[in-house]
Amino acid sequence: MSRLAILYEHPQWFRPLFDALRRAGVPFEEWRADALGWTLEETQWPDLVLNRMSASARWRGHGHAQFAVRELLAVLEARRVEVVNGAAAYELEISKVRQLELFRRAGARVPRTAVANCPGQLLPAARALPFPVMVKPNCGGAGAGVRRFDSPAQLEREAAGVDFGCDHVALVQEHIPSRDGACYRIEILGGEVLYCLKVQRDGAGYNLCPADACSAGSRPVFTRCEPLPEAETIALNVARLGRIDLCGIEYIIDHRTGEPVFYDLNVLSNFVANAREIVGFDPYDRLVEYLGRRLHALARLR
Repeated sequence: MSRLAILYEHPQWFRPLFDALRRAGVPFEEWRADALGWTLEETQWPDLVLNRMSASARWRGHGHAQFAVRELLAVLEARRVEVVNGAAAYELEISKVRQLELFRRAGARVPRTAVANCPGQLLPAARALPFPVMVKPNCGGAGAGVRRFDSPAQLEREAAGVDFGCDHVALVQEHIPSRDGACYRIEILGGEVLYCLKVQRDGAGYNLCPADACSAGSRPVFTRCEPLPEAETIALNVARLGRIDLCGIEYIIDHRTGEPVFYDLNVLSNFVANAREIVGFDPYDRLVEYLGRRLHALARLR
């Protein structure tokens, strides 16, 4: 029988996936990224690994897992182990700079952005941008560390308090005024759109994680919608060019032009809570079907 391993860090996010795998009778191994070890002499690897490592692990005290996972994925790739969201996809998960470059390659408009690696460079980075500006860690996730600055004086005054994240790199971005404060999240699996959500923030924070297990000061409202046709095309291009099997891609609509502006790529894509009510089906069942097809294809190659 083919072996499946789930590489993950958050202790609650993946219970629905584990339940769906058990219902389908698919055996699997749990690889906890926050307590990870392997030998370079290992020869008996799983047939398929599902990588569900999060860029926000540092904010849960698991930052030591982020770069160990990077090394493990490189080893798995060298040993020709099939990985869902493998090394190339994970490099995008932990770098917003690389995400923006990928968006550009896929034909997307992105916010004007500058990059800094210390507090003293934040204000110079922002000088070419109109205020307000957004400052965010390059390796972030779940809205952690994202801040808005309404004036150069505020940025200069509060720069020392900016969290640069685990790689000590921060982005300074123009703020895009959106229609009614909403953003849109397109979920993609295996080169197809699963669904699209309209996400309405309540203004209390930037954590837009849709999973039930996410703890957030804000409670966004999620409703199913159809993506803009041009946004759907770009999102599919992003997944293809980035070699990403499963992801959530976010954009906002600039109310001045009506254009979609892409700003975030979630390679660890948490499906929305209450999915049957909101999108009409259980995405975890679709993910299990996808994993089953991948395992079956690998078994046929033996």
